[in-house]
Amino acid sequence: MNRTLVPLTLLPLFLLAGCGSATQTAPPSAGAPATTAPADPAVTPTSTPAGPRPPTSTKEIEVERTTVASPTVTGARFGRHQGFDRVVIDLNGEVPGYTVRWVPELVQDGSGDRVDVKGGAYLQLTMSPAIAHTEAGEPTWTGGPIFQAQLGNVQSVVKTGDFEGVVGVGVVLDRRAPFRVLEQKNPNRLVIDVAH
Repeated sequence: MNRTLVPLTLLPLFLLAGCGSATQTAPPSAGAPATTAPADPAVTPTSTPAGPRPPTSTKEIEVERTTVASPTVTGARFGRHQGFDRVVIDLNGEVPGYTVRWVPELVQDGSGDRVDVKGGAYLQLTMSPAIAHTEAGEPTWTGGPIFQAQLGNVQSVVKTGDFEGVVGVGVVLDRRAPFRVLEQKNPNRLVIDVAH
């Protein structure tokens, strides 16, 4: 009888060969998300790299809050993301109370004059207590009052007022769509995301 003996050092290699293929990924570079390739080339991952999903609600929002001192609005920024547009209101101080609601048109706080800007839908952000000026009356949010955005849905951002402890910001949209409001810290800011 003829027997072939396999050295014990080769046994792990034979066992691995019978288990199918294995994949190995290099460590991610700094700041890059770790990814793993699927073991079977016919299988495709169902999720995409992490990122916020577009908003899904059109419900108006109201948050009541008192602050020790009125926070100051220092500016607004906006940008396009995958599936939604983002408007960021920069604050110096605590996040104030706020409402975000649908309005038929944008009007200037105090005077009630209509803002001459066209859109398919309008969101009005009202912050209180808040100011957008210094003690000397100089504006802390300069420029405008209409800031052209021309994003996926957000067409422009409008300063609608800084009157009696209330600061208004209008978001002019191409069309009515779901939105969400986020409070972010360090530095403090309010974020409005609107779906495309």
